[in-house]
Amino acid sequence: MTIYLDELYRHQEWADAEHWRAFEAHPAALADKAIRERLLHIHVVQSAFFWAVGPRTSKFVFIKIEDYRNMADLKAFAQKYHREIADLFNGMDEKLEAEQVEIPWFDGLKISRRQALTQCAMHSHYHRGQNATRLRELGGVPPATDFIMWLSQRQPAAVWS
Repeated sequence: MTIYLDELYRHQEWADAEHWRAFEAHPAALADKAIRERLLHIHVVQSAFFWAVGPRTSKFVFIKIEDYRNMADLKAFAQKYHREIADLFNGMDEKLEAEQVEIPWFDGLKISRRQALTQCAMHSHYHRGQNATRLRELGGVPPATDFIMWLSQRQPAAVWS
């Protein structure tokens, strides 16, 4: 895998974990409908793009918040995605990254795996920013998770709890 994607995805996991810890430290955040729904959206889209660039052994199913008993189960789903995408990257090289994949929820759009993976990382970043704003509105303190913050901290690994 290229260094570029490796960095984006290590940052993505770190930033996701930082947000989850901030939400857990401020109970009103995980009780908030907007944050809960956006967390679901972030992690479902991550999972969908994992499916799109992976082996597609089954049909992808979009899940709903009601499919989780509690937010801890959604967090576990997020952690599972990060483990699976890391495993997928272990077998990926630049040739595989360049191969075209179909994104069926965009009317059959065909893009490279590299482009699909870039979209997924950028999409997650966008919605983390929305959740950070909402956390501040609820009286919490959002973590600083910009890519440059991660770099300035020497690219720490994700800490989920």
